Amino acid sequence: MSKFSDGRKPVSCTVKAPVYLQIGESRAETAQSGVCVVDVALPFGKAVSIEEITFKNYYTAYITVRLLRRTSARDGPTKWCTALRDLLLMDNPHTERGSQDYYSIHRDQMLVEADHVVAVRLILKQPSSAWLAFSLEEIKIFPHMEPEPEKEVSDWLSDLILVDQHPDVEGLPDPQTVSSSIQQMWALTEVMQTNQTTASIGRFDVDGCYDISLLSLT
Repeated sequence: MSKFSDGRKPVSCTVKAPVYLQIGESRAETAQSGVCVVDVALPFGKAVSIEEITFKNYYTAYITVRLLRRTSARDGPTKWCTALRDLLLMDNPHTERGSQDYYSIHRDQMLVEADHVVAVRLILKQPSSAWLAFSLEEIKIFPHMEPEPEKEVSDWLSDLILVDQHPDVEGLPDPQTVSSSIQQMWALTEVMQTNQTTASIGRFDVDGCYDISLLSLT
């Protein structure tokens, strides 16, 4: 799977060192059991509702997720419960496929509600003896966020702030003065059109010659 980079912020948590279970009573008789436990401590005194757990695999074939939950958000006793059992990470434990991929476990995949969680325990299994070690890397836990309810039209209208907007008339002439001037110009135009003569101005020449009686000598 591809690496996750959607900008979400994970919960601040402490991932403890993996503990490998041994078979045998004495150290000389112990052998690898193929089982490893990784505990993840969440912020002290704060229960978390989990949306998603992401990690990078390191040769783990199966994973089981257990949650330590409170009966309520703040107070109440805690109890371990299995949220996911033996999720397959490698198609074949003896081959490389899926051994170093990125994985995501969503709350919808879990068998219980991942709410009021105070600790997470990851139980890892690798039945193949081909790998000297197996674990998980880059473990991140993302909190569950309740979606905001959709607003009704009345809610949107109540959020609006009505602002009385007035046009900026600073620096402009007085409207009454402008209106009076326009009326005076219109009246003057009407008077000029009424008094305008329609007679054509005659010429002083007659048949290409000037009439001497029409000329004045100075």
